[in-house]
Amino acid sequence: MPELRLLRTGDAEAVLAFELANRGYFAATVPDRGDDYFARFSTRYDALLAEQDAGICAFYLLVADDGSVVGRFNLYDLRNGAADLGYRVARNVAGRGVATSATQELCRLAATHHRLRLLRAATSSANIASRRVLVKAGFVPVGPADPSDLDGEPGTWFRRELTPVR
Repeated sequence: MPELRLLRTGDAEAVLAFELANRGYFAATVPDRGDDYFARFSTRYDALLAEQDAGICAFYLLVADDGSVVGRFNLYDLRNGAADLGYRVARNVAGRGVATSATQELCRLAATHHRLRLLRAATSSANIASRRVLVKAGFVPVGPADPSDLDGEPGTWFRRELTPVR
């Protein structure tokens, strides 16, 4: 069973391998990151770690038993008890409930570890699988997403209230 854990300094090579191996798969449902992302991956990776260290974001990896990355689950813009959620899973684990399970676990971590009370996520209208994951993970649609929120695509914002930690 894959483990969801925080991004670490030594994960760069595995994350890059995940992104490269799934680039075409991801581009079918979300805009491609572009060649510049891969050319400057090391710099971007260091920036992610700095954002995480500053408490602005929290980046999680879903790691298989063999150490390979099979998913990325991220909390963005942590502030005032809320954050935005984004995720992507590898083609070889898609459709098996992995994204739903990891999203549910991230919701638990968001409440317990990050003390968040609300998560939001936007997905394009065309990304049916992502919409299904969010609903199964307890998110409810709350209104249209501006195309600027989704790289020019129409979509929907979802939200999930988290149980406060006492």
